[in-house]
Amino acid sequence: MRNSLLIAAGALALVAHSAAAQSAREDSFEQIDKGRYLATLGDCSACHTAPGGKPFAGGVVLKTPFGDLVGPNITPDPETGIGRMTPDEFQKVMSEGEGRGGYHLYGAMPFTAYTKVSKEDNAAIFAYLQSLEPVNNKVETNQLPFPFDVRASLSVWNALNFDKGEFKPDASKTPDWNRGAYIVQGLAHCGTCHTPKNMMGGDKNSQFLQGGNLDNWYAPDITTDAHKGIGAWTEDDIVAYLKTGTNRFDIASGPMAEEVEKSSQHWTDADLKAVATYLKDSGEITIVVPQPIPASDGRMVAGAAIYADRCSACHTPNGAGVPKLFPQLASAAFVNNDDATNLMRVVLAGSQSGGTHAAPTGPSMPSFAWNLSDKDVANVLTYVRNSWGNAAPAVEASQVEKLREALRD
Repeated sequence: MRNSLLIAAGALALVAHSAAAQSAREDSFEQIDKGRYLATLGDCSACHTAPGGKPFAGGVVLKTPFGDLVGPNITPDPETGIGRMTPDEFQKVMSEGEGRGGYHLYGAMPFTAYTKVSKEDNAAIFAYLQSLEPVNNKVETNQLPFPFDVRASLSVWNALNFDKGEFKPDASKTPDWNRGAYIVQGLAHCGTCHTPKNMMGGDKNSQFLQGGNLDNWYAPDITTDAHKGIGAWTEDDIVAYLKTGTNRFDIASGPMAEEVEKSSQHWTDADLKAVATYLKDSGEITIVVPQPIPASDGRMVAGAAIYADRCSACHTPNGAGVPKLFPQLASAAFVNNDDATNLMRVVLAGSQSGGTHAAPTGPSMPSFAWNLSDKDVANVLTYVRNSWGNAAPAVEASQVEKLREALRD
């Protein structure tokens, strides 16, 4: 009898142990899967997966005004990746911008936004990264010239540009709004590109999401400004743009097309809606609409002739464009931005929007660099930026010349 009881007790213990082990495995799978989604939400591959390289093995060159930085290997390789990193060390990377060993990270790693991410979400991301295939790929991340390569100065940078702390929900707002704010301000780090920078490369937080320059691209104003932001967009317009790269107002190109392709098209519908909710209620903006340049101005006259000859067939004579094919130029926020870098770039270099599951192909814009001079490009863009309800500063030939040279490098 005693032996029977011992056997029964042992069997129960074995069953309990098996159930606990199974539960642990299930919890681990759920956490890893959650981390996979969060890593996609944060578009981690953009900086950590080189073209043609192994996932998250690093090697992406990040061009900054101070020199080049390179995205590190974040696979679990113990020698060249994060295989020896602990969860607490990863938490410090995300919340404090402190690397393993206590050194400060450069702001190109957007810890100034990631600091808002919850410890629970960081743990899930870490679990996912640790589940990846280890890749032995040594990356020299700091390629900045002297004196910017000296990390000791970053303690001063942090003091001036970094406010540590997790996101705190606003009790006066809806759960959707708070979720959207958490994503935009935190893991999606939208402000890293869409907020102008100060002379030290830190965010001008008083101008959050009002547009910023990035490697010869301009991340446009995505505030509620109806003239040069997304104030005229509905929540459905925002969702469509993030999910497909296109809507009735704009077609994503360059870095934003890559973001849609690799990140936002994979977001849940709930998260897309939450982000749209937040962006439509992200704060009051003072709207200043300049006076358009008169049609009689010589630059406008010359630009009108070029537009009629080279642009009107696709964008239509009145700038209305063709929905989901050729962007509307009339009363278009991306046309009215103070910075015309993107417009100059697509005229000079052309563009191809990235494909998504929802919109697998995209229209292309041919390059006109071969048959339009710097003055021609300046004139036609000045015309576009001051016609059909638009009003924006003139484009100068010297600006076009500078960008043309940069694109040759």
